[in-house]
Amino acid sequence: MTTGPGDRTPHQGGDGPADDAAPAPAPRRRPARLLPRDVLGATAVPPPEPPGTPGAPAAPAERAAGAGPVRPGERDWERVADLFREAGSAVLLCHVAPDGDALGSALAMALGLSRIGVEAVVSFGEDPQVVPESLSFLPGQEFLVPPAQVPENADLVAVFDVASPDRLGLLRGAALTARRLVVVDHHASNDAAATGFGTDLLIDPTAPATAVLVDELLRRLGVPLTAPIAACLYTGVATDTGSFRYAATTPATHELAARLLATGIRHDLMARALWDTSSFGTLKVLAAALDRAVLEPGAAGGLGLVWTVVPRADRERHGVEMAEVEGFIDTLRRTAEAEVALVLKEDDSGALLGSSRSKGAVDVGRVCGGLGGGGHALAAGFTSPKSDVAATVEAFRGLLEEAVAPGGGPGG
Repeated sequence: MTTGPGDRTPHQGGDGPADDAAPAPAPRRRPARLLPRDVLGATAVPPPEPPGTPGAPAAPAERAAGAGPVRPGERDWERVADLFREAGSAVLLCHVAPDGDALGSALAMALGLSRIGVEAVVSFGEDPQVVPESLSFLPGQEFLVPPAQVPENADLVAVFDVASPDRLGLLRGAALTARRLVVVDHHASNDAAATGFGTDLLIDPTAPATAVLVDELLRRLGVPLTAPIAACLYTGVATDTGSFRYAATTPATHELAARLLATGIRHDLMARALWDTSSFGTLKVLAAALDRAVLEPGAAGGLGLVWTVVPRADRERHGVEMAEVEGFIDTLRRTAEAEVALVLKEDDSGALLGSSRSKGAVDVGRVCGGLGGGGHALAAGFTSPKSDVAATVEAFRGLLEEAVAPGGGPGG
């Protein structure tokens, strides 16, 4: 991996052993995995009916023309619901390195479809396909199949939380060649309508999570809200709202969370798995990443940028998978002197996966879009096929200047 200014190898100036003397990683002793049965609660109770008039979840006003995807209308909802209702089989896909919203949404949909007689499988385009340890508790994993076992003749293919076909990895071709492709997403950067990605779209950039759209879709299909479905949906909503801390969280978000909790799911155990549990090896890799972090106060028009890199060698040294470093950006973004945070993670192929966050004055979705990725104004990502840290940071830094909002909010 080509490094740039400010990059340092782990242990440089530290108190650990030198790299060339580092012992082989010791066998990792993990706490017992949290299983689906653990989070469903001992005494689940029937959930109350959603408050208000039936229909799509409450949301802010429609976005102006040209400001991103147009929210789905009643005809869109009914058309997509009919597609699922009439399908005998469905393939449900989410993006590579799935987070709680992506995998939770797909598994919730599979659980729901199974209750109305639709045969469904779930997959994401990685081989080997590894569910992150933090999501081990998600119900519905019996529907998961590796990419090579995804049926080619399903009646319907649907993708969840996928802003671009490039995020589908090995399953990109399976989606793009599908006779009927439904796109269920909430990313403002999703340009499916312009690119022809998908035949039927449910893209709502005002929704705080894709799981919110899945909840509404299941309601329209007449699927009862069970504890397993609720656990998957709650994971999606909690993940993409930062445990209900981000600005996208609305009163309707909390109303949905209340409905999900009423099924008896153990949100406390889920939260611990999602945010409060890491292996010692992961903490060592995080410590090295923070030690080599670079603060650039003059970047982003003087608002500041903080960035770091997680080399593949660090992960290999401590036996840490890519999924276990996904949360590093949430630690780096706490830097008071920087508006924007960036973490570059080297994967097993040598590519750099970038995760970026903004506090509100810079549209990182626009920045990452300029690098072939995308996402939201406050949270976005991209992939650089070459492990050239210096060049990648330089390109990111250059795009930052164009994405600073004149009024202090995310730029357009």
